[in-house]
Amino acid sequence: MKVRLVKLRDNARIPTQGSDRAAGYDLYACEGTSILPGQTRLIPTGLSIQPPEGYCFKIYARSGLATKKGLRPANCVGICDEDYTGEYMVALHNDSNEMQTIEDGERIAQLVIARYEKIEWDEVEVLDETERGEGGFGSTGR
Repeated sequence: MKVRLVKLRDNARIPTQGSDRAAGYDLYACEGTSILPGQTRLIPTGLSIQPPEGYCFKIYARSGLATKKGLRPANCVGICDEDYTGEYMVALHNDSNEMQTIEDGERIAQLVIARYEKIEWDEVEVLDETERGEGGFGSTGR
């Protein structure tokens, strides 16, 4: 599958896979910055990306960045719709108690392509009965 992208800055890096079977593609910071404890910073990637029709991109945390530096996407999972053509930015939040530094060219998140379906809402008076019913969080036991 071909995915179109535009490098908006000379130092922007095209996303890469960590291995041949990796589902996620690493996104790279396009400038360095520091993030204070409890602070969220928008990190530019220097890329505009256009997924094919019927697809979107999801931005996930990199496990190494989360465990070693306490940095994760502030919104946990970012959704990049197929009609968004602006620069991909990653809002990194510092959950640690120390200032963390992101270097220009550092891997900051993972990009995963996902198919989505258009749905049509069908308003009804009642939903089908299920074994779980209205049981909420923790209702299915351990």
